[in-house]
Amino acid sequence: MDWGTDLWDQYDIIDKHTQSGLELVEKYVKFVKERTEIEQNYAKQLRNLTKKYNPKRGSKEEQECRFSNHQSFLDILNEMNDYAGQRELIAENMMMNICIELTKYLQELKMERKTHLSEAKKAQQSLESTYKQLDSSKKRFEREWREADKAAQYAEKTDQDINATKADVEKAKQQANMRTHIAEECKNDYAAQLQKYNKEQSQFYFSDMPLIFNKLQDMDERRVRKLAQGYVLFSDTEKHVIPIIGKCLEGVAKAGTNVNERNDSIALIEQYKSGFERPGDLDFEDYSQGINRASSDSSLGTLGTPKGPLELLGKNRSKPFWLFSKKSKLSPSPSSLTPLSTPPAPSPANGPPSPKFGRDPLSYCLKEINKTVKPRISSFRTLGRSRLTPERIIVMPTVTEDFGHLPPEQRRKRLQQKLDDIGKELQKEVDQSEALGKMKDVYEKNPQMGDPASLSTQINQTAQNMERLRGELNKYESWLTEAGRRGDTMLRRDTLREDTLSYRSHSFNDNGSTHEPYSPDGAHTDEGTPDSSQAIYAEFDDDFEEEEEEEEELVAPIGQCTAMYNFPGASEGTIAMQEGEVLSVVEEDKGDGWTRVRRANGNEGYIPTSYVSISLSK
Repeated sequence: MDWGTDLWDQYDIIDKHTQSGLELVEKYVKFVKERTEIEQNYAKQLRNLTKKYNPKRGSKEEQECRFSNHQSFLDILNEMNDYAGQRELIAENMMMNICIELTKYLQELKMERKTHLSEAKKAQQSLESTYKQLDSSKKRFEREWREADKAAQYAEKTDQDINATKADVEKAKQQANMRTHIAEECKNDYAAQLQKYNKEQSQFYFSDMPLIFNKLQDMDERRVRKLAQGYVLFSDTEKHVIPIIGKCLEGVAKAGTNVNERNDSIALIEQYKSGFERPGDLDFEDYSQGINRASSDSSLGTLGTPKGPLELLGKNRSKPFWLFSKKSKLSPSPSSLTPLSTPPAPSPANGPPSPKFGRDPLSYCLKEINKTVKPRISSFRTLGRSRLTPERIIVMPTVTEDFGHLPPEQRRKRLQQKLDDIGKELQKEVDQSEALGKMKDVYEKNPQMGDPASLSTQINQTAQNMERLRGELNKYESWLTEAGRRGDTMLRRDTLREDTLSYRSHSFNDNGSTHEPYSPDGAHTDEGTPDSSQAIYAEFDDDFEEEEEEEEELVAPIGQCTAMYNFPGASEGTIAMQEGEVLSVVEEDKGDGWTRVRRANGNEGYIPTSYVSISLSK
């Protein structure tokens, strides 16, 4: 069944139906556009929401990310940001694959429909023109035939009239014959026009119009098929990103399962543990016996009188008490302790500072507090509310290089962290010094490759950096020993020194004098002290580059990761991976969003941290 056969007389219906189909396409395109706007607005609002709740750099919230519940919340924000990206992808794909494609196809359909309707109109106009010619010839034939009939009747009447002359009779007959001849010509013309019209009418209804209607039917069916594909794309576009959205939601659920309340409590303890002992019992002071206070006027005991255990924690028991908090302001009297920072210069009013403070006044003050005024901590609060005078100046502990302003436990942790950082910097300088020494040796053996003297500046600078870092290492180790624990960094430092002995024993300056190795305690030996201008390098064979590569391969992986998405690895320094591929983690993310990994064949490179699921070795 087709339109040309079954709907040959429904031109208006076909015209309206095809127009309605095109309007439906336009309506669907408009619907999808509005859907994309909703998706874009939704994604924008999600991004603004995640941006609003993301901690600012250096803020207090960012510092609390060490707790698992805070970190999980950040993970949820990151997953929601990725989720917003998928919503944007849905909007983009719908716009490209549905709206733009259907709009372009709609314009083609409109042009095609216009062409077909124009052909139908031309065919109809041609048929109407032929019909007009037929009607004109028919009317002419009718008129001429009547005139001929009248002329024949007049000739017959004249012939029967006895009064008519012969000439009148002949004239009437000639006129009748002429009219009859004209009528016959009109008759023949009318017959020819009729035959022509019938032929064109048959061509119009059995060939031209059915062909045009069938073309319109084919066009409409193609429109319906294209529109159906648009309907399917509307669903497939979202189905395509559902797996990734599902992984985002799985990431949100994983963030919830990663919360460990016990570890958070331990982290809080590790971060804020002061190391102080709890206040001891109060001694009974029998005023009836006339016994003076045990503490002198210069001790901390004169700063106030205890008012009970609740005051030790402050009036607001919900707030933790900390001796050096901002609200606990120490306002010593002129006869009280000197400030906890560096002792002031001697003056006639104050006299020389007490030698008991020595190098670390904070340690001395803390010991005095523990021994004499453990129950009198409340007096600091009382003095904090007292009126300040020129003699009563609030002096807070000054931040010192040895972290003496921190509680004992926190001080040991900060010193340990500083030692770790210095150890890493020293290791880098040692590696650089080794490489420079090898390059210098190569230049000396092969002068055409370069001038050995050109490396002297870098070698000297590296040597100076190493000496400076070793000095800092000794300084912080002494402070850590003083704080009560050396830590694992001591072992790392001994390892670094042993690594450097192998090439330092062969290193020499430009004059040929050799460097003496360092003693195990970090001080120089008496035989010789290395000069900062001396060049350090080690002998090696010509294929030192291959040796360096082998050394790099010896770095043990710290964990494994599984690729969650495909990554092309087109940029320099990156490595491609496929979804589900398992790689070894060589270096963790340093905060820039990239993790260094290694394949089983030894290839290494960087990949986006958010593209993999990492499991570090414990």
